[in-house]
Amino acid sequence: MEDIATSFAEALRLVLTGDAELLQVILLSLRVSLSAVALACLIGMPLGAVLAVLRFPGRRVLVLVLNAAMGLPPVVVGLALYMGFSRAGPLGALGLLYTPTAMIVAQTVLVTPIVAALSRAAIAELMEEFDETLRALRATKGQRIATLLWEARPALLTAGLAGMGRAFAEVGAVMIVGGNIDHVTRVMTTAIALETSRGELSLALGLGLVLLSLSLVLNAAALGLRPRAYGVAYAR
Repeated sequence: MEDIATSFAEALRLVLTGDAELLQVILLSLRVSLSAVALACLIGMPLGAVLAVLRFPGRRVLVLVLNAAMGLPPVVVGLALYMGFSRAGPLGALGLLYTPTAMIVAQTVLVTPIVAALSRAAIAELMEEFDETLRALRATKGQRIATLLWEARPALLTAGLAGMGRAFAEVGAVMIVGGNIDHVTRVMTTAIALETSRGELSLALGLGLVLLSLSLVLNAAALGLRPRAYGVAYAR
């Protein structure tokens, strides 16, 4: 118990004094996760809207695949990307293996289905409410998609936050394609796993505290933004 208390005190000291190694790991984690979530939103939200609005052969199969992909095992995604990015793989010439870019790709693959599936569900619900109005106004398919994406802003914000949670918590895929290389590809989750395996709990606890704090800040920011988004969406 005393060891845990000592480690916790040391973790707080590292956080409060802005330890250089800790800051480097935190900044890389933010860079990788925020980039991946941004890409996932750019891909997933329009994809979800298309699947909610348009009707075409194979749509139900795509929706089924999308929903199933929300539970993609990270180590399987990491292994598949490792094989693709390795020297013998089809993308080996790009030299992406063991780089932050490979980690961003891995997280994007994992987060996009979550964002797309949640966006599709939210927009499909809105479509039941607005479909007749949009048809009466003779809106084109593109205009209907754009309108529903705009009206679904609060739900899309939630979808983005869900994707952010997945990105921040990811370990397996980024460990495989990033290699957890010190000062190059080490992020908070992989550093926590490494330091815990070494029995060095101080840095692991410090990173855990930062990870929890970031999660709380992001959720608080979302709670603050949702009423404003609802107000703008329904005030008209």
